[in-house]
Amino acid sequence: MGMLGKIGFAFGLLRLALPALGADVAILHNGFSIHHEWRETIGPMTRLYLGADKTGYVDLASDQIERFEREVSPLPISQVALPAKPQTLNEVINTISDRHHIDPDLINSVIHAESGFNPRAVSPKGARGLMQLMPQTASQLGVSNAFDPRSNVEGGTRYLSELLQRYNFDLIKALAAYNAGPQRVEQYRGVPPYFETHAYVAKIVREFNRKKIAERKVAAETRTAAPGPRPSEPAR
Repeated sequence: MGMLGKIGFAFGLLRLALPALGADVAILHNGFSIHHEWRETIGPMTRLYLGADKTGYVDLASDQIERFEREVSPLPISQVALPAKPQTLNEVINTISDRHHIDPDLINSVIHAESGFNPRAVSPKGARGLMQLMPQTASQLGVSNAFDPRSNVEGGTRYLSELLQRYNFDLIKALAAYNAGPQRVEQYRGVPPYFETHAYVAKIVREFNRKKIAERKVAAETRTAAPGPRPSEPAR
């Protein structure tokens, strides 16, 4: 059984579905916008489904959302005009996910834990952007502007990929190193004894597992609903 299987899954929470009935945009108080096809309220959280099949989603505290709007044009990831067609953040993550062979749900979970999807976030220690890159790390990864969503996610995902390879694809150690630094993981031969790091790793694994459970449930329901072969008609 893999590391995620050892961690187990989080179940529960009463859900109240709120259909978006097509492509909507959630406008956050921090100015960021998230395209989604469907949404539902789960206690104090709002879940935004990024695709019509409801297999990918992000969870946000409901009080972070200012309003919802109907999408009338592709949602750009920044206000800077780009020579190519603007991409939604979801499209950017999927493209970078394919490039580095990392599940987009994992990237979304890391972004959620790091910045709450705020591309202008700055931590007290100076980490910046969606995946909270420290200036030195950003420089090493070739990220000149950590506040640019595409560059930040590219750099953060590449760094996460390097950490996964460094720890033989042990997700727990890689996430701990992303939070506390590789030197601390090697010093303690595993997750360092810091409350913040333990909570960080648990939050990401729990959210990632929830997404995988949702995907399996949808796949199982699809298989169940698929029509089987029609019985042969009796010979006349």
